[in-house]
Amino acid sequence: MRTAYRVETVRAAEAALMARVPEGALMQRAAAGLAAACCSLLGKGRVYGARVALLVGSGDNGGDALYAGARLARRGAGVTAVLLGERAHEGGLAALRAAGGRVVDSAHDDPFEPLAAADLVLDGITGIGGRGGLRPDAVPVARAARGSDAVVVAVDLPSGVDADTGEVAGEALRADVTVAFGTYKPGLLVDPARSYAGALRLVDIGLGGELPGVADLEALQHQDVARLLPVPGAESDKYRRGVLGVVAGSARYPGAAVLAVEGALRGGAGAVRYVGPAADAVIAAHPETLVHPGPPDRAGRVQAWVVGPGLGDEPGVAEVLASDVPVLVDADGLRGLDPSLVRARSAPTVLTPHAGEAAALLGATREEVEAGRLAAVRELAARFGATVLLKGSTTLVCGPATEAAAGGAVRVNPTGTGWLATAGSGDVLSGLAGSLLAAGLRPVDAASCAAYLHGLAARRASGGGPVTAGEVAEALGGAWRDVTAGL
Repeated sequence: MRTAYRVETVRAAEAALMARVPEGALMQRAAAGLAAACCSLLGKGRVYGARVALLVGSGDNGGDALYAGARLARRGAGVTAVLLGERAHEGGLAALRAAGGRVVDSAHDDPFEPLAAADLVLDGITGIGGRGGLRPDAVPVARAARGSDAVVVAVDLPSGVDADTGEVAGEALRADVTVAFGTYKPGLLVDPARSYAGALRLVDIGLGGELPGVADLEALQHQDVARLLPVPGAESDKYRRGVLGVVAGSARYPGAAVLAVEGALRGGAGAVRYVGPAADAVIAAHPETLVHPGPPDRAGRVQAWVVGPGLGDEPGVAEVLASDVPVLVDADGLRGLDPSLVRARSAPTVLTPHAGEAAALLGATREEVEAGRLAAVRELAARFGATVLLKGSTTLVCGPATEAAAGGAVRVNPTGTGWLATAGSGDVLSGLAGSLLAAGLRPVDAASCAAYLHGLAARRASGGGPVTAGEVAEALGGAWRDVTAGL
């Protein structure tokens, strides 16, 4: 599992470790890992004679860049440090000069000349404590670095992004690679900041033993999902595997019901009970579905419900929320949803909004939600007392306030593709997540595993090109097998 910690937690862990190791040891470990990553990016045999520019701010982030630059200079690279702050790390400056590096002060010299010829640029302008975007005087230099032909490597975090939230409040320097020290920071995994980080590399500086057992943010990997997915035993039958009820579709949107049911069937549900006006379309596509004219409480026993995809103005949301089993609410079911109705439930609830739906529930704008995704998903989970899966370029899953208070991490989904932004894909995701709820997974696990498989299936089906929701659903079985192949 990939984990990320907030700046306050990282600072405390660093302080605890620094109290037990020689002075400057952590910075030297970081610089060594950073220099090794730069050598790898330059390529075997290409460090000698390479031209490297360091963008150096006032903090320790600039010191990391300077010490790494000194190591590269000792290997024969031509290294120039461009000083952008009022001061620079004295030890790092001395090490760079001793190794034959050159220093340019942007206040008095031309800072653009080293960038024009650089093969690699190290971004050490601001570190994890930076807020509010780049300072105005650093913006032209950052733009020149990004406009050059050099590989841009961010030191721990791209300058100008918020380490804790992933927000980008001003101009930031977009990196090709970010070399993180000790642990990932939430901003490296959450858009919009994630899109500035490029490829991620992690350097171990010995923080592991000092960090809390529960992270602030976590991203599941194949083996994590594989351990959570249900596996039927020899005595399993369709009822033991989980029966999912689906209230979806309308005369205008019958396809939403078909896709939600397909997501559930391909997600391992033992049986699916469908309630709604699209029964003919559902049976035509999936004859194994159990259909009922409604209302939901007369459709038969289920272990979980999905309500909302393509529902329009059809009834069903209130009736399903009155049940005593887990409920997933999506799409039209989210319109005007009353937080008190959700909070009063005895069984868990999962909400799966996209940014526009989340904005309506929060009384915010879509732009505000997309700019502050972590804050939005946490606020929704707290307001509704529900598990929230916030869909988008970075899909986030947050448990209700009770789980957050107990130290539960927000989960970020690492799979997917931009081609997944297509009509009906959310309906497939709802059915898939609902099937995992019916199988008995915790809401946070059901939502995060569903997002993971859904994104993986989209990659398989897309192959780098357009994909339909139906093709994503068809690829779920292959994605499931990929994840569980190592068991």
